[in-house]
Amino acid sequence: MAKKLALIASKGSLDWAYPPFILASTAAALDYEVQIFFTFYGLTLLKKDLADLKVSPLGNPAMPMPVPMPNFVQMLPGMESMATLMMKQKIAGKGVASIEDLRTACLESGVKLIACQMTVDLFDFKPADFIAGIEYGGAATFFEFAGESDVNLFI
Repeated sequence: MAKKLALIASKGSLDWAYPPFILASTAAALDYEVQIFFTFYGLTLLKKDLADLKVSPLGNPAMPMPVPMPNFVQMLPGMESMATLMMKQKIAGKGVASIEDLRTACLESGVKLIACQMTVDLFDFKPADFIAGIEYGGAATFFEFAGESDVNLFI
């Protein structure tokens, strides 16, 4: 019997998009059975268009910046866009796979991507907003799989 990995993805920013997809695709490559339950802001990672993913330096003290900046500077208009641009350049420059590529790798390797139905309803999303190949379910759907999993992670 294959090992199982259950993940909850609850954040939808650029920097928080990487962990669930990297962990899931790696586990799938190691023959784990994997499910990711996308809830609240993590649900945006299942949308067709990921161009709006951003990273914020504000409230992220571990973010490496060329020059340390006080919080009030990070709040200035345009700082989030600048941080996002810098992060995207760093990702491309280091040859790190895009979120789209990692998400596709997950789907191709059999990772089950589950959209939280309650969150879909809460935010008035429509099935047309999301990529093909996902499933919809509630907390009980997650617990059914997670209860039998070897590893459970909340991201």
